[in-house]
Amino acid sequence: MPDALLLVLLVAAVAIGWWLGRRERQGSHDRAPPNTLSRDYFVGLNYLLNEQPDRAIETFVNALEVNSETIDTHITLGNLFRTRGEADRAVKIHQNLLARPTLTALQSEQVQLELARDFLHLGLFDRSERVLQQLVHDSSHEDIRHAAKRLLADLFDREAEWQAAFDVAYPNLIRQHEDIRRAAAHWLCEMADHERCSASPGLARKHLRRALSIDPRCVRANLLLAALSQDTGHYREAIRTLMRIPDQDLDMMPVALEPLHHAYAMLDDEAGLVDCLERLLERAHVTSLIILLAETQRKRHGLQVAIELVSEQLNRAPSLGALDYLLDLYQHQQQQQGAPDNRLQLLKQHTHTLLTARPRHRCQRCGFAGQPLHWQCPSCRSWGTTRPITGIEGE
Repeated sequence: MPDALLLVLLVAAVAIGWWLGRRERQGSHDRAPPNTLSRDYFVGLNYLLNEQPDRAIETFVNALEVNSETIDTHITLGNLFRTRGEADRAVKIHQNLLARPTLTALQSEQVQLELARDFLHLGLFDRSERVLQQLVHDSSHEDIRHAAKRLLADLFDREAEWQAAFDVAYPNLIRQHEDIRRAAAHWLCEMADHERCSASPGLARKHLRRALSIDPRCVRANLLLAALSQDTGHYREAIRTLMRIPDQDLDMMPVALEPLHHAYAMLDDEAGLVDCLERLLERAHVTSLIILLAETQRKRHGLQVAIELVSEQLNRAPSLGALDYLLDLYQHQQQQQGAPDNRLQLLKQHTHTLLTARPRHRCQRCGFAGQPLHWQCPSCRSWGTTRPITGIEGE
């Protein structure tokens, strides 16, 4: 599709440029050879008809003169080359434009912005940063400065320079764009995680409270706050913090279960854990929650209680994960009774294979799926868009 669009744009631009040039020559009695451009135009069409699109594109680009009528066309051509993965050719086009003395100030800044995108696409971060910093500080056009700041924040994000990214985005970009607001909260979480590893819990908490003030739905901030509390043995405080997560985002409840389990275990409070899990189960039917509650009850009251609990939950809503765990319970029960059933083992193998093959988390923006929870999607690089998969094969 980009190739077809590029060719259509080039053919139209060259044809219009040739027609405008011919009209100007007729008006001024210019004696320059009138057929030069048309010859390039038809050579390009010949390449196109012979299924040589790359050579056709090259011919059309060479035929398209840079003038006030074609500046926007050249910018668009460069962008299309970048979209096709040919950012080096986009750089050549945009640099060629910058060398033209006829550009207005706005056109020059637009070309510089696209050139910065080209460099970013090529991984030339230092060159892209220099161009963007100049635009941010020197541009007299608000929309250019705004776009440059967004690109600069993205560049710092790619380089894991969290503080620099936050400084660029704060406060205007954070206020105006939800995706940057989400990203800024995660940048602060990254900084807090670093401070936690550097034994600076006070500074880490400061970052996390700021993250929650920017994005109250940032589950990761409360997870890290709970981890800081557990680091210092404040397990009740950690539990209170973790219990805020279902209020932030009920679908993200599974990420809180392991630290909740750990906190109650350190307090030696199984009854408290059961009460907490039962209250959570009333709010959401989550497979990992059912399994944790059933396992806790099995240790306290035996296999039969756990079997009844899981069976009741499966009657409420089907779940492959809960079924797999129930088969485990039945196998343990049969081993205790001395009457193992090979049919259960076969079923268990099938459910285990299905669970092993399925992803557990999926990005809500691009659909990337995998086992671990990525706070930043590895595919589209969006922050906070990956969530547990729900349904029969999920949570």
